[in-house]
Parts: sequence; structure tokens; C-alpha cells
Amino acid sequence: MVGNATLGDAAVGEGAGTSHRALFLLSLFLFFAWGFATVLIDILIPKFKGLFALSYAEAMLTQFAFFLGYFVFSLPAGYIVAKLGYMRGIVTGLLVMAGGALLFIPAGSAALYPGFLAALFVMAAGITILQVAANAVISIAGAADTSSARLTLAQAFNSLGTFIGPYVGARLILEGAHEAPGTLDAAGRAAELAPLQGTYLAIGSVLLVLAAIFFIKRNMLDESLRPTPPEGLGLDLLADRRLLFGVIAIFTYVGAEVSIGSILVSYLSQDAVLGTTEATAGKLVMLYWGGAMVGRFIGAGLLSRIHAGTLLSLFALTAIGLAILSGMSTGMLAAGFILAIGLFNSIMFPTIFSQAVIGLGKRASQGGALLCMAIVGGALLPVATGLVADAAGLATALIVPIIGYSWIVFYGRWLAGHRVAGESE
Repeated sequence: MVGNATLGDAAVGEGAGTSHRALFLLSLFLFFAWGFATVLIDILIPKFKGLFALSYAEAMLTQFAFFLGYFVFSLPAGYIVAKLGYMRGIVTGLLVMAGGALLFIPAGSAALYPGFLAALFVMAAGITILQVAANAVISIAGAADTSSARLTLAQAFNSLGTFIGPYVGARLILEGAHEAPGTLDAAGRAAELAPLQGTYLAIGSVLLVLAAIFFIKRNMLDESLRPTPPEGLGLDLLADRRLLFGVIAIFTYVGAEVSIGSILVSYLSQDAVLGTTEATAGKLVMLYWGGAMVGRFIGAGLLSRIHAGTLLSLFALTAIGLAILSGMSTGMLAAGFILAIGLFNSIMFPTIFSQAVIGLGKRASQGGALLCMAIVGGALLPVATGLVADAAGLATALIVPIIGYSWIVFYGRWLAGHRVAGESE
């Protein structure tokens, strides 16, 4: 799943003492937690679609509500962490995220779809605060020369959460669901929503425990280490085409990745594809996100040998080809092609992000904030995908992520043709 880190002007710890190592290990759970919670939305979409008799576009409002939170809270999160410090910022993010998870309980009791959308929006607010603080803590909690390795390991834990989340979610939320949930009365809906309430009660409880632990351990990090508050949006930076094109690329990438993940359960369960239950299809979604996890390790090796722009365009072009082949195929081939797209999503976000801020110097954090706000693509493109699916079917709806990946092909080629000083040919 996506992640964002703009460290601002935070100081970096000089050594990796015992307390820093313990803090680093504890922080890994944060990356796992928000990866797990974020990817569960892919499982919620078919659940809500059937239960509330929604169109695909209406069901995609789950992604809209969630990723809109990234856009709305990216800048406020920076101010909050600057005001409270990293450790208290983590506690605040966990409490807000837990509050969003616990809002699933009254939303389920009332069986109101807008209630769930509000809960997801609140969860996104918490995750945004958490990411700003936790990414910085990972960098600070240890020696400066190993910070990249720590961030990579932390992202691997995030990917682990997105990998196992769909399987656990399918088991807890989709298995045993009513075959025609749209026909249920109020009592039937409440019964269908009980597993969902239980799942998010457990998530909220775990988050509250983590918040308590981080509050108790808040002195493990020097609270004088705080980022410089953001200084506005820095829209003038968009005059730099490297950043401007990168912002658009983050928008289209997140939108494409989330769009495909959002339709996977419905796509795989079609009679023309696997003809399986939504619960079984939901478990297979883990292969999509697992591919992204594996691809990051493969991509890290390839990026040391191939220019980032060239590899980025190649991966995006491959994703387009797989989407086209899936839409034109049936059965296991269609399923295999669309699931394989996850493997080629792997390097896109970190590569786009890192390439886009090159040359910004001290204003890199402002450029990073613009890139993080572009994650709102995960709110808008899935809705567009749903509209096309309602009008012309799921296979045709793949045109939306294909268009998104097309921009990334362009951006990769542009980067390859606009190398900065010191880059190899």
C-alpha cells in the first residue's frame, strides 16, 4: 500500500542505543497495523455493495472517503506532529485511528452506509498523522547511515500487513455471508454486520493498546527532536516539471493501484473468470498485494542496474499489458494476469516519490507534502472505475487504471531523458 514520509528538518540520532532499537522494533507494528487496516477496504467494498444494494460507483465511495482523508489531513498532520513531537504524534494518530475503527460499531448497529464512510474518513486522519510521525521515528531511532535500511524494513512490515489483510478479512467478514444480502431486513443486516463490528472492535482495541504502550514509552525518544512546521503548500514548486509530473504520477499510480484492488473480489468471482464465492476471491486478493511486497525486493536489485525512469516506464507498460490481457481473457488466465499487476506496482510509489523531489534541496519537504496530497487519486479514480463498471462491465472498467499507468510510462520516459548530474547512462 502507499506510504508517505517527509521528515522535515528533524535531527537524526547519533547512535543506535538499546532504547532506540526497542523503539524501532515497536514502530514496526505501526507499519503493519496501517497496512492491514488500509487493505481491508478491498474486502469491505463487495460486502457493502451486496448488503446495501449499491452500484459499483456507490461502493467505491469507501475508497473515496478513505483517501480523501489523506488529502485533507496531510498538511494538518505535519502541524500536529510539529506541535506535539513525534512520540505524542504517534499516540495521537493511534487514538484517532482507533476512534475511526470503533465508529464501525454504531455504524453497524444503525446499518447506515454513510456511517461507515465517516468511520473510514476518521481512520484515514489517524493514519496520516501516524505516517508523518512514524516514518520520522524510524529514521531517528538509530544510526544515520542505516536509516534507509530501517525504512525499507519498516515498509516490508507494511507490505506484510497488506499481504495477510485480505485473507484475514475474507475469513472474518465475507465467509458465511448471506447469498442475497440486498434482500435482508433490518435484523438480517445487523446479523451480517456483526462480524464486521467484531473485526473493527478488535482492530480498535489493538490500536488503543499500542497507543498506551507508546505513551508509556514516550521518553524513549528525545522530544526536543521535532520537525519544522510546513510553510504553506509551496505551489510555486510545481513550476519544476520533474515535481509537477511526479505529482500527477502519484495521483494516477495510487488511483490505478487502488482501483484494481477495489474491484478484485468482484472481478475474480465473476462466472467468466473464476466463478467462485466472494470469500474465496477475497483470499486471493492477498496475491495482488503479496506481489507488490515481493516486487520491492526484486525492484531494489534492478534499480541498482537500470535507470529509475527506464525501469518505472517498463513496469508501468507491463502493468498496462497485463490489464489488457486480463480484460480480453477468461478463467484462470484472466485471474492470473490481473493479480500479476501487483508485482509491477511494487517500485512505482517509492520511485516516483524519490525522483520527483530531486533538486528541491531544503524545500524537499514541501514537495513531499504536495506528493502526499496527490494520494487523493485513490479517492477519485476508483469512483471513475466504478462508473465505467456500472455502464460497461468490470473488464471494460480496467481502462481507467490503464490510463493511469499510461501517464507513469510517460513520466518514466521523461525521467530517463532528463537525467540529473551524476546519474549513469
